[in-house]
Amino acid sequence: MNYSQFFAMLPEITLLAVFVTIFIFDLLATGRYRRIFHTLTILLMTAQIAICLKEVSTEQTLFGGMYYSNSMIAFMKSMLTFGALLVVLQAHRWLSTSHSYYKQGEFYVLLLSTLVGMYFMISARHFLLLFLGMELASLPLACLVAFDKYRHNSAEAGIKYILTSMFSSAIMLYGISFLYGTAGTLYFDDMATYITGSPMQTLAMVMFFAGLGFKISLVPFHLWTADSYQGAPTIVTAYLSVISKGAAVFTLFIILTKVFAPMTDEWQTMLYIVTVASITIANLFAIKQKNLKRFMAFSSISQAGYIMLAVISGTAQGMSAMVFYVMVYIVANLAIFGIIEALEKHYDNVELEHSHLNALYRSNPRLAFLMTLALFSLAGIPPFAGFFSKFFVFMSAFDAGFWVLVFIALINTVISLYYYLLIVKAMYITPNETPIPHIKCDSFTRISLGFCLMGIILLGICSFVYINIDRMAF
Repeated sequence: MNYSQFFAMLPEITLLAVFVTIFIFDLLATGRYRRIFHTLTILLMTAQIAICLKEVSTEQTLFGGMYYSNSMIAFMKSMLTFGALLVVLQAHRWLSTSHSYYKQGEFYVLLLSTLVGMYFMISARHFLLLFLGMELASLPLACLVAFDKYRHNSAEAGIKYILTSMFSSAIMLYGISFLYGTAGTLYFDDMATYITGSPMQTLAMVMFFAGLGFKISLVPFHLWTADSYQGAPTIVTAYLSVISKGAAVFTLFIILTKVFAPMTDEWQTMLYIVTVASITIANLFAIKQKNLKRFMAFSSISQAGYIMLAVISGTAQGMSAMVFYVMVYIVANLAIFGIIEALEKHYDNVELEHSHLNALYRSNPRLAFLMTLALFSLAGIPPFAGFFSKFFVFMSAFDAGFWVLVFIALINTVISLYYYLLIVKAMYITPNETPIPHIKCDSFTRISLGFCLMGIILLGICSFVYINIDRMAF
C-alpha cells in the first residue's frame, strides 16, 4: 500500500489533527489555561474550514477508488464544518455552566468524531468505507444526545436514539450484504454495472434506503426524532437537526445516482411516496406541538421531505439545489436553536413551549426579529434565502417531470406557513402577564447569530453563491 495516500486526504488528516490537539489539551491543561479551551476550538475549526475550501479546486481518487473528492465534496465538507462551528459558538454559555464545564473536552471530541465520520461518508465510493463513516458519525451522536444524563430526559433520548440507530444500521448492512451477494463487489462504480433490478436487489435498495431514512428523519423512519430532539441538550439538538442530516442527504443522492442508476424508476417511485408522506404528516403534527423542540423536530422532518424534491430528480440541477437548500437550512435552523438556547438561560433550562415566547418582542426585539426572519426563511417567504432554496428544489423536481409532487409540496408550504406564523403571533401579538426581561447573550452566541442573520439575508440576494454551486455539480 502507498501510505502517502493518507496525506492526500487533507481535510480528514487536518480534522484528525484538530481532534488530537483538543484531546491532548483537555488531558493536560489545568487552571487558567482551560479558560481558552473554547477559543482554541473555534480557531482550529476556522482553520479547518479554510483547508476544506482550499481543496475545492482539487479532484482525486485514492485507495483504488474507495475514496473520492472533488470540488462539490470539498465544499460540502467546508459547509458542514461551518455549521459545526456555529454550534460550538452557541455552546459556550451551556458549556460554562457548573454541570457542563468539566465536560467541555468530551463535547468537542465527540462532535469532531462525528464530523470525521461525515467526511468519510460523503467521500466514500465503497460501501465498507461508507458504513464505517456512518457508524463513526452515529455512535458519538448517541453520546451527545445523552450528554446531560442526569438532567431532564437526556438519558432516555440517548437510549431511544442508539437503539433505533443500531436497528437501522443493521437493516442497512443487511441490504449491503444482498448487494454484495448479487454484484460481487462493494465499489460504487463497479456495482452499478451489475445492477439489473432483480427482486433481491430491489429489496437491498429498500433496506439500504431505510437505514439512511433514519438518519434523515423521513417518514416512516421518523418516530425517534421528536423524543430525541426534546430530551437532548438544545445545542446537540441543533447539531443533530442540520449537520448530520446534510451529510446523510448528500450521501443518499450519490448512492442513488451512482449505484442504483439502472433502477431509477424504482427508487424515484419510492422517494415519491416517502416525500409526500414526510411533508404532509410532519406538517400536520407540527400544528399540534406546544413544546418548541418537538415543534422543531416535526419542522425538520418536513424540511427533509422538501430536500427529497432535489434528490428525486437525480440530476446535476438537483444536486445544486440540494446543497444550496442544506446551506440555507443550516443558518435558519441554527438561528432558531440559538435563540431557544438563550431563552433557556432565563427560564433555568426548563423545556420551552409556545407560551414562553409570548410578547418576546417587547423586551427582546432583536431576538424576536431574528426568530421571525429564520421562520420566514424556513417557510419559504420572499425575499429571504429560504424562498430561493425552495424555488430551486421545486424547479429541479418540476424539470424532472414530477409536477404533481411539486404541486403537493406547494400546498404543504401553505400549511407550514400557518404553524410558523403561530410562533410569530406569540412573539408580537399574544400578551404576557409576566413579561420576559431583556436577555443578554454572550459574545460567542452573538457572533453565531450574526452569521445566521447574514446567511438568511445575503444567500437570498447574492446569486453568485448558487451559480458557483451549480458549476461544481456533477
